Amino acid sequence: MGNNRLRYDVIVVGGGHAGCEAAAAAANLGSSVLLITLNLSGMAQMSCNPSIGGIAKGQIVREIDALGGITGLVADKTTMQFKMLNRSKGPAMWSPRAQNDRMLFSWEWKIRLERIKNVFFWQDSVVDIIVKKNKAAGVITALGIIFYAKAVIFANGTFLNGIIHIGLKKFQGGRLGEKSCLELTENLQKRGFVSNRMKTGTPVRVDGRTLDFTEMEEQPGDSVPGKFSFRTESTPVKNQKSCWLTYTNHTVHEILKTGFKDSPLFSGRITGRGPRYCPSIEDKIERFSSKERHQLFIEPEGWNTIEYYVNGFSSSLSEDIQFSALRHVPGFKNARFFRPGYAIEYDYFPPSQLNYTLETKIIENLFFAGQINGTTGYEEAACQGLIAGINAHLKIKEEKEIILKRSEAYIGVLIDDLITKGTEEPYRMFTSRAEHRILLRQDNADLRLTPTGYELGLIPDEHMKLFLEKKKRIEDLIVFLSSESAEPEDINELLKKRKTQTISQRIRLSSLLTRPQIKIQDLIGELDSIKKQIKKIGIEETEEIDEAEIMLKYEAYIDKEKEIVLKMKKLEDVKLETNINYHSITALSLEAREKLSKIKPTTIGQASRISGVSPADISILIVLLQK
Repeated sequence: MGNNRLRYDVIVVGGGHAGCEAAAAAANLGSSVLLITLNLSGMAQMSCNPSIGGIAKGQIVREIDALGGITGLVADKTTMQFKMLNRSKGPAMWSPRAQNDRMLFSWEWKIRLERIKNVFFWQDSVVDIIVKKNKAAGVITALGIIFYAKAVIFANGTFLNGIIHIGLKKFQGGRLGEKSCLELTENLQKRGFVSNRMKTGTPVRVDGRTLDFTEMEEQPGDSVPGKFSFRTESTPVKNQKSCWLTYTNHTVHEILKTGFKDSPLFSGRITGRGPRYCPSIEDKIERFSSKERHQLFIEPEGWNTIEYYVNGFSSSLSEDIQFSALRHVPGFKNARFFRPGYAIEYDYFPPSQLNYTLETKIIENLFFAGQINGTTGYEEAACQGLIAGINAHLKIKEEKEIILKRSEAYIGVLIDDLITKGTEEPYRMFTSRAEHRILLRQDNADLRLTPTGYELGLIPDEHMKLFLEKKKRIEDLIVFLSSESAEPEDINELLKKRKTQTISQRIRLSSLLTRPQIKIQDLIGELDSIKKQIKKIGIEETEEIDEAEIMLKYEAYIDKEKEIVLKMKKLEDVKLETNINYHSITALSLEAREKLSKIKPTTIGQASRISGVSPADISILIVLLQK
């Protein structure tokens, strides 16, 4: 093959969402990258539902984009429907979600990767890693080819010893119709890694021509759709395709129960833990037996396909049971099916074996990203790939690594949770996992992270210039609203309409905005001074106006959260050596000694978040450090 074609800076194993982001990040920073995958036609394939974003996941996608990642751009290019979820709640809960064209999404990723001159490709399976002086030095493929590299990233998804279950049937596969990746787990175990098993699943796919949508509830997108990417090359979707809502019923549940005796989930043939927050339909019926029905969202797979995805009907029951039950769902009487739902078991490596950079503790310059770390979801995988790709490049260039704090990004929360707490079930991100979520909103992801992306070299000068201009426009509007006042005669009619207290003297516009009943668009409609100022500042995007409103309306909460972050920073800055013998510190609780010895935290802050380590244990550590 030629010696120059066997040597790279970084090798990425796996072409899923983690692998694609990792390859793009490392290559865009200047590393030569070899992406090895089992299927070059299935880049970032949407193995489960054809959508990007959702609760907390949408925030992650915007953070990926703000740092210079690709997922948001691909999602916008392939969007069929866009929704901002949780609009009825506070802005910390707002989460963008898009329904995407499955085939276009994968194709768009492939095109973008092929346009990066430093990315090269090889279709094969990796069976072992080459290690020299305890550093990753390359990989060996199933074809017996050795590729050398200065860093290796494993992003294997569900392919490590993957086993598919459909009723009594059990066979190897990383996805239905694709083979598993064998040998690699065992070879990593020989080098000291600990692995375990997890389980996930996917629903049936149906022929949309055979569905009766008149028996379902239409679920259209937002009337004014948004987008994920902050970059100007991305635009919101113009025409949207609806999803549909229907429900299971008593008859459906009774038919499904007839298959429980052969269920791999209930019989114990599946040993891996499944996602608690995304259970199979049989699991829902068993766990929530009092519920008479469960929601099913019927989602189109693409613009030009008749295939639909039945969101909410993940199952590992036999195909005849699945199909019989579904035909009793409203709208499914004459349904025809493309393939059944199935469960898949696969190997993962508990993430306590990683550093915050996603480099493994056992082998230097070896990184893990995605489901290999115990996560579930495209977005969780993609952000890990981005961080692993960046840090692999920085490590081999001997530059300072990037580690995002919990107060900086949902990505920081995810990685800290994985490393500090570990996971025994597929980890999924929720807004409730982030204690500083008022600071980590989807709308301000660029304000938080774009400067970091620019410093790294993933954000081009042109976009940085536009970002700084946008930031100034928002700041100018906030200054104006904080200094400009409204007279009672100008505003009291509006206050009466919104059923909030009228005023008897001048009041700052920023003070009016702290009232939950008053929105900035209300003030724009009443006061010409705001319209003129917005025009003078040069604001054309409603997102910039919304950003200014959020920052003013929630200023007190934001400031309070920042104070808490500053206090916590003192703990985060107190370093701990990784070679401390915690078992010798008898003043610590027994559980604390075990957990601290296993995790080996690098700061007091990280130690304080370990389950089983009490405030009293932390006080003991601080006293010992002072001594």
